Amino acid sequence: MSSPFPGMDPYLEGHLWPDVHHRLATEISRRLTPRLKPRYVARLEIYVVEDTEPEAEIGIMYPDVEVLTADRRRPLSSQGGAPSGEAIAEAPMTVSLAPPEVRVANVEVRDATSNKLVTGIEILSPVNKRGKGLEAYRKKRERLRKASVHVLEIDLLRRGERSLASTLPRVPDTPYRITLIRAGADVAQVWPLRLQDKLPTVPVPLRPPDEDVPLELGPALSTMYDEAAYELSVDYRRDPPPPPLAAEDVERMKTMVKIETSV
Repeated sequence: MSSPFPGMDPYLEGHLWPDVHHRLATEISRRLTPRLKPRYVARLEIYVVEDTEPEAEIGIMYPDVEVLTADRRRPLSSQGGAPSGEAIAEAPMTVSLAPPEVRVANVEVRDATSNKLVTGIEILSPVNKRGKGLEAYRKKRERLRKASVHVLEIDLLRRGERSLASTLPRVPDTPYRITLIRAGADVAQVWPLRLQDKLPTVPVPLRPPDEDVPLELGPALSTMYDEAAYELSVDYRRDPPPPPLAAEDVERMKTMVKIETSV
């Protein structure tokens, strides 16, 4: 069974997102490789970041609470300074205070001979779209641009702040967005995407005089969805993960997933 949505499936934005993210990066790399040879290669880049502000993802991508149950086999102790005969109660649970670690996968197009980075394909995760994570991502993107590296940004998450929101106020506020910033350029190419839009075929720029190569995002997502059998993990009778959809998108979504509503 394929996704009922022509483009991005909003039901994939919740607990499935880490798997979606990694599979999409792998599928993009696989599709680009034959188009890039022999001068370039597509490589997966995986890095780990701490989510220092995980509250926004509790109940969406992260479980409601991460609990480590206390070892109930240990007897209650009356030692440690407590009055004689008065037992010290063990805590019934412990909760981790360490920030969650997020593994982020992206695709790097590199020169096959020199291994120099030519194009970074950034698939945004929630940690890239808020707070310190957003600030760090913007700095990284600017470093790449100034280092003559092209940046293709794929944002398939409705929640969080757009990375170019402050500098592109006239771009429509659509659920999804693809952005291409060519090396050293002072302009960005933007593909605003609505819920009903198919994912576009976008250019992946290389070094002059080599021409751009096409990246078919729609087929990449469809292939990944089918291979992962996401329909077995999604209940289309329920609402998609937050944030809430606009009223017109709710009606459109009901038509797409063929949900019968009572009048």
